[in-house]
Amino acid sequence: MATKPDVLVVVPTRPAQMKILEETYTLHRYDEADDRDAMLDDVGSQIRAVVTMGFRDFTREMLEKMPNLEIVGVGSVGYDAIDVESCQAQNVSVTNTPDVLTSDVADLAMALTFDTLRGLSRGERYVREGRWRDEGQMELTTTVTAKKMGIIGYGRIGKAIAVRAEAFEMTVSYHGRRKQMDVSAPYYDDPVALARDCDVLMLACPGGDKTRNLVSREVLEALGPDGYLVNISRGSVVDEPVLLEFLQQQKIAGAALDVFFNEPKIDESFFTLDNVVLQPHCASATVETRGAMSQLVVDNLAAHFAGKSLLTPV
Repeated sequence: MATKPDVLVVVPTRPAQMKILEETYTLHRYDEADDRDAMLDDVGSQIRAVVTMGFRDFTREMLEKMPNLEIVGVGSVGYDAIDVESCQAQNVSVTNTPDVLTSDVADLAMALTFDTLRGLSRGERYVREGRWRDEGQMELTTTVTAKKMGIIGYGRIGKAIAVRAEAFEMTVSYHGRRKQMDVSAPYYDDPVALARDCDVLMLACPGGDKTRNLVSREVLEALGPDGYLVNISRGSVVDEPVLLEFLQQQKIAGAALDVFFNEPKIDESFFTLDNVVLQPHCASATVETRGAMSQLVVDNLAAHFAGKSLLTPV
């Protein structure tokens, strides 16, 4: 009987897919190890594949302890915490999970837009706290229909958000690395100019060094006191201390955030603000989508070890 390939589990997949992995491979549970460095020293030379997520660091130092590594299966569309360059230099393939999470992420992006403009979470708290009974009607909110949305990052998710926004008669424009010739939405080569010309600034771009603090003080100043920020990309895209300042001083109207700079240990200053909607990085967190993402990790590993083309290589 052929020996099962050794796989290091840095972040586990969903239960159904973990069962497949357990049946197909020899798993080493890095996520459960008391001494992770000792585990890598012990089994690192045996590891041929890694299963992880894009938010969990996979560093050059870890890679160096796995000289026979062949593939890193990332169970998310983002992979900014993965040292892809070092992997590729060592001929280690990296895969991610695009497409399968697009709809759910776009849905939550629009839900957050409605929440922050229409005050849905705020209204729910207003009722629960008895304030409707004691204080009367809550203050008026802001309509979504016909607002201008500027999207930073016009890939699969950005385009899916645009389709949903246009269904609510919103006008969409975008900023990205380059103008896309096959789309009709207006392109801005400067995020400051985009922020100045929109009511809702939607962040749907990748994380990493190239977009770090892209939403700067200048961008937030351009968004202004009537503008709203929605972030379903990565917390690193926003200069978070500046965002907190603008929210506290009401220099922007509000924000809705699914991601943060130091999640899950986020700055508790956010907790005291009534003009920000907070979510626990859950845009793709449905049973259906997380299952599809996990299955894509499994399928990429299966393709690799069968000598077939990878389904979603980075």
